[in-house]
Amino acid sequence: MARRAPIAAGGVIMGSKQLRLTMAQALSRWMAAQSVEIDGQVVPYFAGVWAIFGHGNVAGMGEALAGMGNTLPTYRAHNEQGMAHAAIAFAKASRRQRAMACTTSIGPGATNMVTAAALAHVNRLPALFLPGDVYASRRPDPVLQQIEDFADATVSANDCFRPVSRYFDRITRPEQILDALPRAMAVLTDPALCGPVTLCLCQDVQAEAYDYPESFFAPKTWRQRRVRADEGELASLVAAIRAAKAPLIVAGGGVLYSQAEAVLADLAAETGIPVAETQAGKGSLAWDHPQALGSIGVTGTSAANRAAENADLVIGVGTRLQDFTTGSRTLFAGRRLFQLNVAVHDLAKQAAEPVLGDARATLTALRGSLDGWQVPQGWRDANDAAVAEWNKAWDAATAPGNALPSDAQVIGAVWRQASDDATVVCAAGGLPGELHKLWRSHRPGGYHVEYGFSCMGYEVAGGLGVKMADPARDVYVMVGDGSYLMLNSELATSVMLGLKITIVLLDNRGYGCINRLQQGTGGRPFNNLLADSAHETLPDIDFAGHARSLGATAEKIDGIAGLDAALARAAASDKSYVIVIDTDPMITTQAGGHWWDVAVPEVSDRAEVRAARAVYENKLTGESE
Repeated sequence: MARRAPIAAGGVIMGSKQLRLTMAQALSRWMAAQSVEIDGQVVPYFAGVWAIFGHGNVAGMGEALAGMGNTLPTYRAHNEQGMAHAAIAFAKASRRQRAMACTTSIGPGATNMVTAAALAHVNRLPALFLPGDVYASRRPDPVLQQIEDFADATVSANDCFRPVSRYFDRITRPEQILDALPRAMAVLTDPALCGPVTLCLCQDVQAEAYDYPESFFAPKTWRQRRVRADEGELASLVAAIRAAKAPLIVAGGGVLYSQAEAVLADLAAETGIPVAETQAGKGSLAWDHPQALGSIGVTGTSAANRAAENADLVIGVGTRLQDFTTGSRTLFAGRRLFQLNVAVHDLAKQAAEPVLGDARATLTALRGSLDGWQVPQGWRDANDAAVAEWNKAWDAATAPGNALPSDAQVIGAVWRQASDDATVVCAAGGLPGELHKLWRSHRPGGYHVEYGFSCMGYEVAGGLGVKMADPARDVYVMVGDGSYLMLNSELATSVMLGLKITIVLLDNRGYGCINRLQQGTGGRPFNNLLADSAHETLPDIDFAGHARSLGATAEKIDGIAGLDAALARAAASDKSYVIVIDTDPMITTQAGGHWWDVAVPEVSDRAEVRAARAVYENKLTGESE
């Protein structure tokens, strides 16, 4: 009787032809063999590897990646967090269908990526982190940069990645990747589990050789999984919609990741159900779609928030119901709520009725089940009137006029200059709130704002990642002076790679957003604006000069008219372009918006804080101010 070849981890048949490779070489070769099918075309899943080498990865991963050439491109960055942000932005711009990997040395190189891993985890975006780790053999313990835990010798700095990774593993033997890599890929490509994967690569193991089965490196194509909704859950949703007088759809990021925007647009047009958008879901409908209400929640339009307050049925599609979306759980209170999502974790939030399923597949089925049904004309008329009222507020907020422009006026200027296919990128501070309200998306992918983690420093690197995902796309990065100072080094990388981004740097001389929040909760201006911080001399920062020193073209301008002219010059430039404009730190768009739960101190010697606390307590109890 013939003897069966033993099967190793990952379903690899042992006993077949083998290749003797180091673990790092095998890992690199395996990554290059993974593909994904997008719109009928098979393309590499990993678009490349970002790498900053040190003693913990240069000999192993560095040598292996050098041997891959263009089969698996390697990109050099200037900051580990920055390169990880670029990788994450690439994945978001690719609608989670493709990803990039990041490799670092141990110690600070690795821990610099932890913030980015948290960002990817919160936003449920795929990225493969490959930090170097301590010696598995412990032969040279403690190796340079090693963290020594006095109570647990198995702990390294990379354990910081555990709570911010969807899947975490430490490779202590070269054959372990036979099992770990397929598991990692399953997480990266799963619509519900999707998020960052961390594989810690022990330094000595990277360089150790093993006889890997040749079949392990066979090309593999991954396809997007579309979970169909349970018939009973779908039927309950259909019945609820047919019985509703004022239904509302809240479109989250899951709409875009599922490529469900077209069927959502058709469903809304055919039924008249209005659609509001979260930060991640913005762009699910074109801004001028008849049923588009714009953004919802704390940074929402008056039209969307009024609809939420008057709705008798709210249907969340691909949203995790973050507090900005729900107005800290007040906006949908008392409304019947359904959650359509691929993630079980999100289904029962706020006592929602669940519909587990892929957004595109489920909305397609829903559209068929609602054939011929429409919302009452009164609900349609009310929302049309609310949108018309909001459009007037938009015109007023974005119109030029102030000597020192507001964020809204700068946004209006950039939007008027940008093409319909351009993408705006932002992350933290007051700009994301103003953009959520005011940016008018023409198409999916035109709005790229990281607001799940609201991470300062994401913007410039994120813009680079978006440009890498689609080099033909115009990318406008809008960033405040605080975020720019926090992390700007990948501007130099964009110049080095020939990937042009246009950066509009709004200088309000400090952390203007938090300064407004500080005063809004009764606090005195303190440690946010530069003028309110400890200083002997206020810094006069030459942002344009700094950007030029990184290789970009840059200029500082005055006013909206100057911005319009500078944007035209930037459009004609063939390399990254930075425009610096002074803005007013105190002006924000008053139209729209909703309450947000920010706790105010119960005890204070300031009358302003005590007054703010009284307002806060009234909000908590549902009383009016």
